[in-house]
Amino acid sequence: MNKPQLIVFDTTLRDGEQTPGVNLNLSEKLEIARQLEKLGVDVIEAGFPASSPGDFESVKAIAQRAKCGVAALCRCVDGDIERGWEALRGSVKPRLHLFLATSPIHMEYKLKKTPDEVFDIAVRAVTKAKSLCADVEFSCEDASRSDPAFLHRIVEAVIDAGATTVNIPDTVGYAMPGEFGALIRGIREKVPNIDKAILSVHCHDDLGVAVANTLSAVQNGARQVECTINGMGERAGNCSLEEVVMSIVTRPDVYDCRSAIDTTRITRASRKVSQLTSVPIAVCKAIVGPNAFAHESGIHQHGMLANPMTYEIMTPQSVGKTESAMVLGKHSGRHAFSERLRTLGYELSPAEIDDAFARFKELADRKKTITDDDIEALLTTEQSDVPEVYSLDSFQIQTGNKIKSLASVSLHHQESLLTEAAMGDGPIDAAYHVVERVTGRAWPLASYDIKAVTEGEDALGEVTVRVRAGKRLYTGRGLASDIIEASIRAYLNAINRALSDNA
Repeated sequence: MNKPQLIVFDTTLRDGEQTPGVNLNLSEKLEIARQLEKLGVDVIEAGFPASSPGDFESVKAIAQRAKCGVAALCRCVDGDIERGWEALRGSVKPRLHLFLATSPIHMEYKLKKTPDEVFDIAVRAVTKAKSLCADVEFSCEDASRSDPAFLHRIVEAVIDAGATTVNIPDTVGYAMPGEFGALIRGIREKVPNIDKAILSVHCHDDLGVAVANTLSAVQNGARQVECTINGMGERAGNCSLEEVVMSIVTRPDVYDCRSAIDTTRITRASRKVSQLTSVPIAVCKAIVGPNAFAHESGIHQHGMLANPMTYEIMTPQSVGKTESAMVLGKHSGRHAFSERLRTLGYELSPAEIDDAFARFKELADRKKTITDDDIEALLTTEQSDVPEVYSLDSFQIQTGNKIKSLASVSLHHQESLLTEAAMGDGPIDAAYHVVERVTGRAWPLASYDIKAVTEGEDALGEVTVRVRAGKRLYTGRGLASDIIEASIRAYLNAINRALSDNA
């Protein structure tokens, strides 16, 4: 007997992008959407069209390209619903996702509405959405702190009004697995028309139990899970897609459902999201963390050599990790390089391959060997549709532990090559002072992060910076085997984003 399929609703591009400091541009959102579709998610929540022109355009672009379901988030007001539908028109499988708070504290202090008023607003909004779109989802915001009787009443009413999916969020991560499972079970038992809609859950991780709550809900009849890659999201984040999916795949004896997710693409999607959002993956993160399949204990190593299943309940290959990597070097040709790109899952045009190959050869002159991780890092960091108002030509640094650092930097700007010099507290500070001189304004540095993205003495270093321009923060990334070069490139990338955004 075939198990029912669990619908995976990914909200990385909506709730995930609300992670503080994350600001994705259109090309980055499209790339993440491509990865999600290859991963096999059923629905991509692409954004909140009424919140900004940028969100509208990104939802519209994803809706026109994706073959899976695409959802747009809307408040229960006509303007939001109409704007959402306008963005979704080109979608093969459009979904309008409406939300309205149902807990006493939210209704009283945020909405300033009575329960009866909230009830009427919900029914009226779902009726409006249904007149435009066949697939309508309704979310009872803060459902886990709502009165169960009111929750049952409003769920029944929105289903009668046309909602095809009803979502029960643990919006503030308050619930515990036992009580959240009981809440879902109560809805299934006490809402008479619940069989006419899909029951969904959306859990936050404020107390670290988002995945546990989601899995408890699945055991009690939920058939859609709302989650994000790497558990990104507001505050402590959302339910992690990879953890829920691999729990269901690994424990078919516990969960009476199946997933259509291609688990071998999980690691690739995780890395892509981490790189494009500049949010690192925790070392000990389940499934996708660098240490997820690492074993240091002698006892563990002995067991692994005897039988890997002694300490690994899933294989690295099942989630897209590999123990081997093809090594490329400066003598490798374009054909071998392009074949490796295809193996890694990149679909580039001939012109894009030429550009990537030129960067690869430049890197190969500096590094003895180039691994898959090098190529991944190179492509991810360099691919961007941000116009290069300023770009690095060259730099020279004079530094030491008993002298002030002196930097000389040359930047391309339009048709000119601009060169300046400045001193600073260290080589990177000096180089950033030069960039400020050339651009003619200060770019306050809000954060600076550096990490090695590959192994070895000649490892590639990736620098991520956030600069402040007015009231906004702009993220920049730079990659190079020289840390100072990577730092300058990251700073320029952030500055170019700010200048492009304000053009």
